[in-house]
Amino acid sequence: MCLRLPKIGGNPLSRSTSEEKKRSEDIDKIIRKDRKIQSRKVKILLLGAGESGKSTILKQMRLIHTEGFAAHERKEVRQVIFSNLVVAFKIIAEEMKDLQLEYNNRESEKYEMVISDAEDIGINDAFPLECLPAMKGLWRDEAVQLTIKRGNEYALHDNILYYFSSIDRLFARDYIPTDQDVLRSRLRTTGITETLFDLGSLTYHMFDVGGQRSERKKWVHCFEGVHCLLFVAALSGYDQCLVEDKTSNQMQEALMLFESILSLPWFRKSSIILFLNKIDLFKEKLAQKAIRDYFPDYSGRDGDEEAAATYFANKFRSLNRTEDREIYVHYTNATDTNLLKITMESVQDTIIQNNINKLIL
Repeated sequence: MCLRLPKIGGNPLSRSTSEEKKRSEDIDKIIRKDRKIQSRKVKILLLGAGESGKSTILKQMRLIHTEGFAAHERKEVRQVIFSNLVVAFKIIAEEMKDLQLEYNNRESEKYEMVISDAEDIGINDAFPLECLPAMKGLWRDEAVQLTIKRGNEYALHDNILYYFSSIDRLFARDYIPTDQDVLRSRLRTTGITETLFDLGSLTYHMFDVGGQRSERKKWVHCFEGVHCLLFVAALSGYDQCLVEDKTSNQMQEALMLFESILSLPWFRKSSIILFLNKIDLFKEKLAQKAIRDYFPDYSGRDGDEEAAATYFANKFRSLNRTEDREIYVHYTNATDTNLLKITMESVQDTIIQNNINKLIL
């Protein structure tokens, strides 16, 4: 007599195989979804020497494509602006000693001491009012103005002229930096800064890294998977020294840096876009300082803005040793939001056309 045992469930082996298949399909689905997301990401790497305007471009992207800067961020910028002014006057005082210049006004030394003793302000603090007459007094001193005119010899930042033109507004108790004030503020970039913004169906990841020589060893961490290399050089730097080296020329440094970057294997298939920045300051400077005094091979007319800008564009283009790679040149003013918006639309078209097979549109 045979006993029949009741069935308990189905085939355990079959059930296990079915669960593994479902798990495998779920994993495949996640991978496909991730690939789709990745295919819509555009990685833009911002490179350039110090003082080229890279960080200003990054700020503009936030103003144009995101909600801009929050109130607490503007308060932080207020701290930076006060520091920019204090540091500028301290640098000018130091350079006067090197240039063997003395103050013309008797009270200027007293004003210098007020600035020298100024401490950093807190996030909710207004500018200390005792610094206002001190800064105004120093500004009126002829020796200070003469030193400012020679700012290219010691890398005086160009934002001091902008801020001083609105000095009373900056010292108001309720002062909150405007968009333009934020753009002009100068805080040295250290490490890597990433900004995300959506444009059409694509998500752009823009990376800014410090431009000073000591920061460049960190760049290699950003080189992988770059769709577009955006190199920024200041046209107005043709007569200026580096912040970190008074014996080196900003434009020469930018040219050498650009050449070394173009030779790297990571960028052989990347779109290369060159922003010749600070075109506004460049035009102002041309009327006073001849390019051939710094670049003897320049053959254009003195003061010819188009010929001068083309001369530098061709110098950068000539460094490209890869035949099928084009350098896309744009003349920019990073503090002009409308101009940069138009320029970035053109850049976007270039990126899409050059990466059409990699990006899902």
